[in-house]
Parts: sequence; C-alpha cells; structure tokens
Amino acid sequence: MLNFERLRVLHTVAVQGSVNAAADALHVTNSAVSQQLAKLERELGQSLLEPNGRGIRLTDAAALLVAHTRQILSLMEQAESQLDAQRDTIFGQITVAAFPTAIRGLAPRALQHLHDQHPQVRVMLNEQEPHEAVPLLVRGDIDVVIAQDWANTPLPQHEGLSKAPLLDDIADIALHAKHPMAASKTIDIDDLAGDPWITWQAGSICHDWLLHTLRSRGHEPLVAHTASEHATQLALVAAGLGACVIPRLGREPVLPGVRVLAVKPTLRRHVYALWRAENTRRNAIRVTVDAFRASASSLLAGEAPTTSKRLMRRPRGSRSNSRNR
Repeated sequence: MLNFERLRVLHTVAVQGSVNAAADALHVTNSAVSQQLAKLERELGQSLLEPNGRGIRLTDAAALLVAHTRQILSLMEQAESQLDAQRDTIFGQITVAAFPTAIRGLAPRALQHLHDQHPQVRVMLNEQEPHEAVPLLVRGDIDVVIAQDWANTPLPQHEGLSKAPLLDDIADIALHAKHPMAASKTIDIDDLAGDPWITWQAGSICHDWLLHTLRSRGHEPLVAHTASEHATQLALVAAGLGACVIPRLGREPVLPGVRVLAVKPTLRRHVYALWRAENTRRNAIRVTVDAFRASASSLLAGEAPTTSKRLMRRPRGSRSNSRNR
C-alpha cells in the first residue's frame, strides 16, 4: 500500500511547483522532501520528477498520483467537516483573505463579533486582492475570501465554491476643488472623458474595471498615475493631478481641496464571502462568514461611525430580498 505522507509530499511539490517551495510549505528541509520522493519512487518503480529547463515537472505517473491524492485530501476535508458539524463547541483556526477596504470597513467589527460570540475560533487575516486570494482558496491554502467585483465586470465563477452576498458598495468620483465640475452635486462619468485618471496598478480588478467602463462608453482612458492606496490617490487628486474613483466602504477622511461627487449612472460593486463548498458544514467557517454578514448589516443600518445607511445598499440576493442569487 502506498504511503500517504509520501503522496502528500508529492502533492505539495505539484501545488508549489518546486522541491524548495514544497519544503517551505511543509516546514521541513529540502533533503527531507527529496528523501520522501525517492522512497515513493522505489515503492512504485517509476520516476516521478523530470528536469524542465531550470525547474522540474511531473511525470505522467506522478500526475496520476497527484490527481488521486487530491481526491483523498478532499474526502478527508469532507470527513473533517462532517465531524466538526457534530461538535457542540465551535473552535479552530480560520484563514481569511480580504481586499483592503473590506479589511478597514468590515473586518474589525466582524472579528470583534466573532471573538465575543465564539472565542475559541481564531482568525488569521490577510490583506489580498481577489485575483490573488481566490486561487489560494480553490487550492485549499486559505478558508474564506472576502471578494469584490463590479456590476459590469463580474469575477469568473469557480466550481466548488459557495458564495454569500454581504453588501453592495457604491463608488464616487474625487476631483480637485478647482475642477470645473467640482461644484456639481452629481457627475456623469462621460463629463470626465478627457481628464487624467489616478487609479490602481495595471492588472488589478479596479484598474481593469475602470478601463473597461470608460472604453464601453466610447472613451479611451488617460491613466496619469497609479497607486494601490486610496489615501495616496486622494493626495494626488488634492495636488490637482487627476480624478479617481473612491468607494464608500472603508473610506478614510477626504483631504482638504478634494470634492467627492456621486456618479450617474451609479458605480456599484458587489462584496461577498467565498469558501469551498465541501467546507459548508464546517462550523468555524460558518460562524466566520456569519460575523462578516453581521458587520455588513451594521454598516447598512448606519451603526458604523463613518458610514451612513445611504452609503451602501443591500446586495441583490441578500436576506432582505425574495430572490437569492
């Protein structure tokens, strides 16, 4: 019978892409990983790894074993979930990844709520964008992702993930106070067709969304500057260097010399929690997601000190609606 620990080492090498990375992930030495693979090769009488340029790749035999190991790990995770669902005490460590404004706007209240209600659940919180976090969730490296996408550019759907809507966040446009449109109550994004933009780095969800949105309305975007922090973007706006899109969730105080205007048509993004469907019954994940729902509900009810009920709206498919998505 094949040794499962050696199969798990091979699976980790496949997931991480190298022996060195697998050793780091398993918290062992490179030599220990190589020894386990060598023993597995002797058991099988077949090679498992072959050179590929400066790296390595799996042989056909190794790929077959990794596929079966993935199924075994999935079955073990399901068994753990079912056993966990039968326990009266909810405990365990959960890894949550969330994008920056959700970290500021949702996570503090959510984790405080979770600590008060379930002190034996420990959460490790990581700041990550959805395009980075979702593949890690699918792979099983993290447990919950707080993700966002825009109404006109949804994230790709991933098989095997469960989804819970939290809220719909509205975004405004920030302009320098001396901009010709700064005195308006609302602004049409077409009014800024020729303006320079300050946005997120190329390849990020929000950067790509802005380009898609402007191009879909017949405007070629002029991206003057990029910055990953909203505070930095607003500082550049305050210096008269362009306009930026500023979501309301987790919004920091606006700098003097900056005017924030509502947009028509409304710029709206969906905020939701994702987790692996096979873990749906795992109590620690369930209560963690519930804590983020409670935090979102508090924002919607106007309980946060810097957020009013006007700033965010319930997402379509939330409990307040008759339809679920």
